[in-house]
Amino acid sequence: RWVQYRDKHATPAQRLCRATALAGLCRDHGAGFIVNDDVDLALQVAADGVHIGAGDGDIAATRARLGPEGVLGVTCGDDLERARRAVRLGADYVAFGRLFPSHTKPDAPPARLDTLREAARTLTVPVCAIGGITPLHVAQVTATGARLIAVVDGLFGADDIEAAARNYGRG
Repeated sequence: RWVQYRDKHATPAQRLCRATALAGLCRDHGAGFIVNDDVDLALQVAADGVHIGAGDGDIAATRARLGPEGVLGVTCGDDLERARRAVRLGADYVAFGRLFPSHTKPDAPPARLDTLREAARTLTVPVCAIGGITPLHVAQVTATGARLIAVVDGLFGADDIEAAARNYGRG
C-alpha cells in the first residue's frame, strides 16, 4: 500500500502541514508515502519517495536529490521510450495512463493497454496503471502484467472510501 500526496493548489505552508501529517499516518499504518512533483517537500517530511509527472521535472536531477534509497516513480503517458529512459536514469517504477476516462485528469491523452503490457514484459521495474481505473478494470489491467494501480476518484469520489478500497482488492 502506498499513498501519494498531490496538491497543486495549497500554499507551501499547507502542503508542509498536510504532507507531515500524511507521512506520519502512513508510517503508523505501514504504508509507503510518496510526494508528487516536489522533492524538497519529500525530503523535508522524510517521505519514502517522489513521483514526477511527464513534464514535471528532470529524472536524473530528482534521483540525485532523492538519493539511492528513495523511491522514484515517473509518469510516462503512453511513451515506452520515456519509460526506458526513466529506468536508465534511476526510476524505481514507471506509470502509464490515463488508461480509461478520468475525472481527475479528463484531458490527459489516453494510454493503451498494449503499451502497459509491453512495458511490463520488457522493463526491469514495476509498472503502474493510472487513469479512470475502477474495480471492474482491475483484472484487465493486472492481466497486462502491471503490478501497481493508481486510484484517485475511485476512492475519494466514493461515499465509503474504506469499502471502495476493499473493492479494488477484490477486483
